[in-house]
Amino acid sequence: MSSDDSAEKTTGHESWRPARETKSQREWKPGQVKKVRSIRATFTSTVLVMEAFVLAFFGMAVYGVNRGEPMAPWALGLSLGLAVVAILTCALVRKPLGIWIGWTIQILLVASAFIEYTMAIVGVGFGLAWWYAVVKGAQIDRENTSRAEAEAKWHEEHGPASQ
Repeated sequence: MSSDDSAEKTTGHESWRPARETKSQREWKPGQVKKVRSIRATFTSTVLVMEAFVLAFFGMAVYGVNRGEPMAPWALGLSLGLAVVAILTCALVRKPLGIWIGWTIQILLVASAFIEYTMAIVGVGFGLAWWYAVVKGAQIDRENTSRAEAEAKWHEEHGPASQ
């Protein structure tokens, strides 16, 4: 074994690794267990980010259509503020507070139909997407947890799987 081969054997300097890596890529070790991610958090965050875009465009549209009226800047400000809240709520969706804030955003999105009637369709659509993300995401998370527990129990009884 040459000195080059021994340098490659040290973790983090293998020949197959790219020159620039993220922190998690640098800290990865063979056989390391992958961190479990919540499907519900992924689904709900996706819905909230899409809603943030819709809210921002909604605010700009209402402002453009009602430019001369005093409510136009308020509608734009509230819509952009709600879009920011939706983005920030993505960090909270693992907790019940984040889910409740998300439900509040859904209600406000449906209520925006009083300003622009077509938002009723958009609000109901996002409300259904939010409901699906919360309910189905939680169901998938429960199934993944029970599957992981069953697999851990099997490994405990039968030893590590042969490769």
